[in-house]
Amino acid sequence: MMNRKLDINSPELEKYRDRIEATIKPYIEITLENNDKPDWYQSKFGGLPYLPKNFEYPKTPTGEYLFLLAQINFSEVPSLENFPHQGILQIYIANDDLYGLDFEHPNLQSGFRILYFPDILNRENIITDFDFLPPPYQYDSPISGCYSLQFTKKYASISPSDYEFTKFLGEEFYHLLINDEKLYNQYIEISSPFGHKIGGYPGFTQDDPRKIEENIQEPYILLLRIDTADNDGVNIMWGDCGIGNFFIKESALKRLDFTDVMYNWDCC
Repeated sequence: MMNRKLDINSPELEKYRDRIEATIKPYIEITLENNDKPDWYQSKFGGLPYLPKNFEYPKTPTGEYLFLLAQINFSEVPSLENFPHQGILQIYIANDDLYGLDFEHPNLQSGFRILYFPDILNRENIITDFDFLPPPYQYDSPISGCYSLQFTKKYASISPSDYEFTKFLGEEFYHLLINDEKLYNQYIEISSPFGHKIGGYPGFTQDDPRKIEENIQEPYILLLRIDTADNDGVNIMWGDCGIGNFFIKESALKRLDFTDVMYNWDCC
């Protein structure tokens, strides 16, 4: 158990404090700021990527361009166990109705792509002319515009929609929450299942897709989560107020191997 105490102000939740706090994990909270002219190297949602010269821009198997969803420069991110301390991670998605997701094969990187560049080149060695791409208004993306990212390390307990919730907190506690709206909302406050984040626990508007993988030897953990947002000049929309999640196995993350990533988004 981590040496962290949650701010629990409910007598009903207090009864379960030890169990709740035993699930606490660190994560990186991401906040956004509108930025139409970000640096090539900085972390961002949307916009144009850092890309070395002579590196083939990512495309679908049929030759259609993918578009930058997220770029994380880990030199800007607070330290998080097993995650990179440097290098640039990128997620690209396709221009289609499902944002490149294949529900039958969520790990198939044809409609989406994960790239990781451990060593960063100087400006003379990167692409700065992306005129070969169609303008943003010609493709469909959950992210409208470009946003620079700020990172804060935080801690939270397991979210109610995580497929392992009852494993750690029990069926009784789960049914207590879903049958008491006030108590459920109080738990939501301490578990922080919404918003943009790196690591920690995911949240969903529907079901956790990882529950179909329960019997595999190594589970998938949250790599990156991008939520719907429509405030303070930020416009992100996954379908009808949905959530985008990317998962990876911990052993692969330690190796900085991003070839096996599970992509999922769902909406109300």
